[in-house]
Amino acid sequence: MSNEPHLLVHDRRDNVGVVVVENLAAGTDMLCRVTEDNSTFHLKVLDDVPIGHKVALVDLSEGDTAIKYGEDIGRMVGSAAKGKHVHVHNLKTKRW
Repeated sequence: MSNEPHLLVHDRRDNVGVVVVENLAAGTDMLCRVTEDNSTFHLKVLDDVPIGHKVALVDLSEGDTAIKYGEDIGRMVGSAAKGKHVHVHNLKTKRW
């Protein structure tokens, strides 16, 4: 089994992580690495998710704040269960 992660989480406060492999398929048991402390955990991804897109680390509801790099990156405009794809279809900036 490879030690290369499928998903990176930058900060322990994050509730989304970033896919770092091509062609991540629904049902994959992802190896997730937290760059803040180099720890790892596993999470089953529920959708096909392109590289560079996000995955929910916890159940997120409409109106919740998405946290990446320990920072607010936007508001959920749709829900995303743990393991689901998070992108422009369910996440929007709060800037406008």
